[in-house]
Amino acid sequence: MKALTADLRPGTAASSAAVSFTLVPAMTLLTHLVYALAYLIAGVSAGAALWALRPEADPLVAWLAGALVVLAGALVHDVVTRLERERKAARRIARLNDRVEELAHLLEQRLAADPGAQPDGGVRYDAVMQEVKLLQSLVARLTERRAPRPPAASAERRPAPAPSATSQAAPAAAPMDDAAVLEAVRDALKADRIDVYLQPIVSLPQRKHRFYEVFSRVRAADGQQIMPDRYLDIAEREGLIATIDNLLLVRCVQLIRETERRQHAIGFFANISAATLADAEFMRQFLNMMAQNHALVPKLVFELSQHDLRVGGAVTMGILSQLARLGFRFSMDQVTDLAIDLDRLLRHEFRCIKLDRALVLDPANAGRIRELRHRCAAEGIDLIVEKIETENQLVEVLDTGFDFGQGYLFGEPRLSRKPE
Repeated sequence: MKALTADLRPGTAASSAAVSFTLVPAMTLLTHLVYALAYLIAGVSAGAALWALRPEADPLVAWLAGALVVLAGALVHDVVTRLERERKAARRIARLNDRVEELAHLLEQRLAADPGAQPDGGVRYDAVMQEVKLLQSLVARLTERRAPRPPAASAERRPAPAPSATSQAAPAAAPMDDAAVLEAVRDALKADRIDVYLQPIVSLPQRKHRFYEVFSRVRAADGQQIMPDRYLDIAEREGLIATIDNLLLVRCVQLIRETERRQHAIGFFANISAATLADAEFMRQFLNMMAQNHALVPKLVFELSQHDLRVGGAVTMGILSQLARLGFRFSMDQVTDLAIDLDRLLRHEFRCIKLDRALVLDPANAGRIRELRHRCAAEGIDLIVEKIETENQLVEVLDTGFDFGQGYLFGEPRLSRKPE
């Protein structure tokens, strides 16, 4: 029943006294002013006319008559306004009743299908329904005709982690041409064979898991795994990248909810592309889904590349500001230029910056890295060093004073199980 009360929240007892203030005004302010001016003029005119017709009468009588006309006009104005508000309120209540009946019908169907269901499961049920609807809309886009897009720059996407020893030991499959890769990607999207891999982000020097970064892998019908460096450019040209990113975000929300059920205090980093931010339809549906999972918002960190932030400009930052107001936080990765505008990042709720190990350990950058680390520590921004592969590299990173690390030394990306 929580889903029902969420929709009825504007009409609860606590806010019933304010209903009239939430309704759309029956008349605009200008209309009210015109009406008020009209009966004021009528009152003054009536008083002046009575005085002109009966000059021998007391002038006070004429002005009292004019005042009565003004009061009568004000009374009529008030009655008309109230009637209009009541009519608006009646229409709103009728819509709410229709919505309640619709939700009640859905709930009855669910309870009939699962008699042992508990009321507390209603929120989870509604969240799953939102996800199903979103996934259906995303898969439906695969049948649409899309105009080819220019390929993305190689710096715009994170290179795929190297395959594990297990995958290297597997027999090599026959190479696929571009058309076969495209068909495999389309088929994988429709058949839900976009696998999610998780790589830990740890605190240093304790090496305790604090976050996971989410990666996607495409699995062909024969089980062959297609790595991102093979399909990304092709998917970009065919307009499928946004759909892949969107499906990954939905799966990420499912993973977060699973960890919430197990009371795991851990967050997830998910890449979000400029194409996804510009997809107004998806963002609207995604935010509707997150409204059913608002408690999970602080556990999801969106990652954007430094390149996307720069080329996106005011439009991208405007969208990020709207997401930040809802409680989302952000991280910047793929940093190639250490001239970072931290004030701009702070204004848009960027709380993490990822730096490549090679960039951090380059002696030529030592001074700027030290300055950046001190400034970020003062501003509450976490710095994460990526691609730490060996113990020697870790020792060098620890000498620079960073608090978070990511790389094969702490764990390679592993396939996550699908949420139940």
